[in-house]
Amino acid sequence: MSDRIRSHRLDLSRRHILRGFGGAAIAAGFLPATRPALAQAVFATNPFQLGVASGDPAADGFVIWTRLAPEPMEIGHGMPGAPVEVTWEVAEDRGFATVAQKGTAVARPEIGHSVHVELTGLKPDRPYWYRFAAGRERSGTGMARTTPAAGAPLARARFAVVGCQSYEAGYFTAHRRMVETSPDFVFCYGDYIYEGRGNRLRNGPDGIYENVRQHMGQEIYSLDDYRRRYAQYKMDPDLQTAHAAAPWFVTWDDHEIDNNWVADVDQDGTDPRIFALRRQAAAQAYYEHMPLRAASLPVGVQMQIFRRAAYGNLLDLNLLDTRQFRSDQPCNDRWNTPCDQVNLRDAEVLGRRQHDWLMANMRGSDARWQVLAQQVMVMDLDRNPGADTVYNLDTWAGYRVPRERLLSGIKALGRRNTVILTGDEHQNYAGEVQVDGKRPANDPVAVEFVATSITSGGDGQDQRAETSAIQAADPQLKFHNDQRGFLLCDVTPDTWRTDYMVLDKVSVAGGAARVRTSITVERGNPRLSIA
Repeated sequence: MSDRIRSHRLDLSRRHILRGFGGAAIAAGFLPATRPALAQAVFATNPFQLGVASGDPAADGFVIWTRLAPEPMEIGHGMPGAPVEVTWEVAEDRGFATVAQKGTAVARPEIGHSVHVELTGLKPDRPYWYRFAAGRERSGTGMARTTPAAGAPLARARFAVVGCQSYEAGYFTAHRRMVETSPDFVFCYGDYIYEGRGNRLRNGPDGIYENVRQHMGQEIYSLDDYRRRYAQYKMDPDLQTAHAAAPWFVTWDDHEIDNNWVADVDQDGTDPRIFALRRQAAAQAYYEHMPLRAASLPVGVQMQIFRRAAYGNLLDLNLLDTRQFRSDQPCNDRWNTPCDQVNLRDAEVLGRRQHDWLMANMRGSDARWQVLAQQVMVMDLDRNPGADTVYNLDTWAGYRVPRERLLSGIKALGRRNTVILTGDEHQNYAGEVQVDGKRPANDPVAVEFVATSITSGGDGQDQRAETSAIQAADPQLKFHNDQRGFLLCDVTPDTWRTDYMVLDKVSVAGGAARVRTSITVERGNPRLSIA
């Protein structure tokens, strides 16, 4: 293997692979006893059922991922309980005429026969194509792009924001439409899977709806449960196409584990020691299915998800984790009239270590734009205007002290170039973020673009009447929309434009996408201008 490749810490030498297969490998037909090296695996079904992906791009490389699973929905996913060697290639052209690097990796049973290859030594700011092979089987081809070198002058970046993709609520057509926009990279803010049992029917705002398709099985708790749920999602051809088209930066929200979980607390009051077992299974399955670096390999229940990425001198992308280090939601964890708990001085959303890390990044950055890529809304919206004030207490609105700490820190920097990217709401929002969050609007310190869901919530409508009332009562909220889709961000040194891309339908495959509106912000003036 080239010394330019940073070894995955779970990779083994061929001698260790041989030892790991042992008699079980011989019995399975993978390794004749007379051969000193690993024989080619033979699969009855293509093992690359879950596709390929790339992620965490840097100026000199990225992660390439796959997982061997010839029978993805079965326990054991159709693989022997032994390591299997996988070869990979990275090329400078789609036809692989000029191979930049190649090597071998080990798909280990302990991590679901997933493969995470961390590449270094590549050229900055250019596309590469990659593929895998196991035995006589070859994967599809993916394309990834290295980032511009840190600090390099850059005229433009174009990327997409996606998340909240309930399998039952609709088809993943938005992913295919996103690929058609040719983004440099994708930020997925979370809710990649949903953990609930399969249901034929669901409750909607106007009655009972029939789900377009169904989850297999009951609510998921074990590692095998989570593996099968990821497999069901990843076999979707639109999602596979999106992963193969561009590198992704991924973070999680709540449904990758359980609705509204934070730290060691779930929504059902489960004993934290028992909930820790579920967290551990969910974290391992998340790592197994995402193009993440070895630094994110879970240690017990903990997983290193917050991290920073530079995109030339244009963007500093701070990927945040608003679940692992957060204190319990106040006031019984519901949309609720605020109680005294929203003002707790020891409340946390990011936790002190992550907060300090973020502030240090932003103070030391010379990038034209500071980006907070995270999960839950920072804008402080009254969800029940004209009556008792109601907040969504699973957002930053339920945590007054850490919210003020974050926004005061941004204000103290004085740069006025911070953009917050958010999801979770299943609607599109755009607004200006103030330290005090109250009306009338004061001088904002940042702007926030909230991406709608890929499918969660079903087809939707252009605008909900109740959200129009919220916007009328909250002048910091400048736009809302209740259709499915994604954000497309087009960034230059002085202007940021976000296109709200919406689909006419997700209840049928092949929906049409259009730009619902375009919203811009000028660097140094965190106020929104709507086209």
